[in-house]
Amino acid sequence: MAISTATMTVSITESVTINGADRGNSNSFTLPNIHEVMERTVTVPASEITLISFSTAAAGGTFVEGDVRYIRITNKDASNFVMINVEGDASTDFTIRLDPGVSYQIVSTLGAGTGVVDYADISGYTLEDLTAIKSTADTAACDVEIMVACV
Repeated sequence: MAISTATMTVSITESVTINGADRGNSNSFTLPNIHEVMERTVTVPASEITLISFSTAAAGGTFVEGDVRYIRITNKDASNFVMINVEGDASTDFTIRLDPGVSYQIVSTLGAGTGVVDYADISGYTLEDLTAIKSTADTAACDVEIMVACV
């Protein structure tokens, strides 16, 4: 039996009122033909672990780099931050701090074969394929929620 596909809708809403005026916005986009979704919560210790891997072939915990359309990582901890390390295939990576309750997204809407191929470069403008996303908790273990959607 073939897995059916669906359209995924992602919405981001900001709500703030200053001096009685609504300054918030709502934006959304759709990702068609999604047929693979992984959602899980992982406890990140104060030592580095791999959250997601990417390659040209699927395997346990590894996603096909050209098929990835959406990644969301949310720090579910109430008081501690985690560091998210995004690694590329040329040994170039970047790290961001993800504060309590905050999410980080990677989105690829350009269609077939893009995904996380030629996606990021910290040192210049030569984009490279992502190979992994790793994480480390700052002071104490933190739960992070991970969502990955692929075509």
